[in-house]
Formats: sequence, structure tokens, C-alpha cells
Amino acid sequence: MRFEGIYTPVVTPFFDDFSCNEAALAQTIEHLIAAGVHGIIVAGSTGEYYAQTEDERIWMMNRCAELIGGRVPMVVGTGAIRTEDSVRFATAAKAAGADALLVATPPYAYPTGREIALHALAIDRAANLPVMLYNYPGRMSVNMDEDTLDRLGRSPNFCAIKESSGDINRLHMLARDYPHIALSCGMDDQALEFFAWGARSWVCAGSNFAPEAHIALYTACAVEGDFTKGRAIMSAMLPLMRVLEQGGKFVQCIKYGLTLRGIDAGPPRKPLHPLNKDDKRQLTEVIRTMNATVSTITGEPI
Repeated sequence: MRFEGIYTPVVTPFFDDFSCNEAALAQTIEHLIAAGVHGIIVAGSTGEYYAQTEDERIWMMNRCAELIGGRVPMVVGTGAIRTEDSVRFATAAKAAGADALLVATPPYAYPTGREIALHALAIDRAANLPVMLYNYPGRMSVNMDEDTLDRLGRSPNFCAIKESSGDINRLHMLARDYPHIALSCGMDDQALEFFAWGARSWVCAGSNFAPEAHIALYTACAVEGDFTKGRAIMSAMLPLMRVLEQGGKFVQCIKYGLTLRGIDAGPPRKPLHPLNKDDKRQLTEVIRTMNATVSTITGEPI
């Protein structure tokens, strides 16, 4: 499988009692597909998989598969501390019709490179689906190092890596030393650099509510090769990226941004809490300015 384009880690809309708002979930998926995203990721961090029960996660992957209906690829996250749990989520994802899996380092356990590889290989043996690895040491505490990547080279299913370390030297290392593992941008404020080093996909939570701007940057850089245009779009998007990353309110911002599009994504599950009025006002203005600027650059309405 070739990962190309914008892959949206879809939110899980909730009612105020934290049950899933199925109508809003359907609206979100229709909105994303209509906007032209290239794939949808279920059970990513933005989907709050960590705050859901096993039954909820399996229901979510099955329901999303029905809603997507094969129109774009569906990638399912297998994140869990125990390998046995990740294997169970992977086999359930395959049964639901997933096109690929997102496999992250088990959090909190602090595994070695060899142990991360054995974890991923167990998932691979159980599901035999294309895999996008997910390197995010900021949440998982450790990197998928060269030992991990060398061991995973034994299976052709490990065909991409979402790199979210923020370490530009790792970007260089992956591009030069592991060209058989496709780069996927997982660090929004480095998207331009990822595309310059050959990335063909971008996993971006902000595309839940701003798919047009994210697609515009991907198109300029990865499709048209116009990095002058890409720099202008990136410059317009950076204020949004700064707001999303500040103060630990990432999921809350994504959900409120979607609400501004007319889709009630609801609150995040606790321990997270919704944005306050000042945060909402700031995010609204940043999105409005970004969309107007990107529209001027591309000549397309947003």
C-alpha cells in the first residue's frame, strides 16, 4: 500500500454524557470525504482511543468502516500498553475491513528497540495488513530506533512511518537510510521539510476542520513541486499550528474547530475539559485568518 495525501485521524464526537454522537460522526466522515482527504484514521490519539473501552473501540472501527464504505482507505490504530491488546485490536480491525494499521510504541512501558519490534511483528503476524508505524516519543517516551527499524525490515508490511519526534535529524536519517519505509509527516510545523525530503503523506489532526488548507499545502509541495507556493501556505498555517500545540489543549481545539464547521463534535472525555471562551475566540480568529489567506494564495474558496 502506498500512503499518499492527507490522512485525517478522525475525532470521536460525544454528547455531554460522553456517549458517542453517531450522527455527528457520520457528518464528520461525509465532510472529510467531500473535502477530498485521501484516507481516514480511526482510533488515533485525536479520536481519544485511550479514553475508550475495548468494546467502544471495536464498535467505532466497524461503524466507521460502514460510513466510509470503501470510498477512501481506512487505517485503524492499535495503540495499547499490552501486546495482546494491540493484537486483539488489529485482528478486529482486519475483520472490520481496515485497509491498514497504525502501530505505535506501547506507552508507559518504556520498551527497548528490540521489544518495540517484537511488539509490532506480533501485530503483523496476527493481521497481515499494511502498517504505518507511529513514532511519537513525546507521548511514548522512547524512539523507534535503528534497531527497531532494522528488525521490522523483515516484513514488507511495514511500509510507512508517521514521524512525530520533531527531531529534524531523524527526518534526515529516515529519508536517507530507510527509503523503503515511506515518510509520513506527523509533525505539523515541519510539514514543508517533510515534503522536501520526499514525504508523500501527512497525518494531520487539523484536517478534521480545515481539510482545504492541509490539502492545499500537500498539493503545492508533493504534487506540484511548487515550494514557493508551499512556503506561502505554510506561513499562513503556522499560527494555527502554534495555537493547537499550546497549553495541552490539542484535542479540545480540534473538536471546537469542527464545531465551527457546523458539526457538533462535543466535549473531550475526562480528564480533558472543553476550551474556555478566550481559547475559543482565539482559535476562531486564527482559523478565519488562515482560511482567508490560503484562499487568496490558491485562488480557491474556503
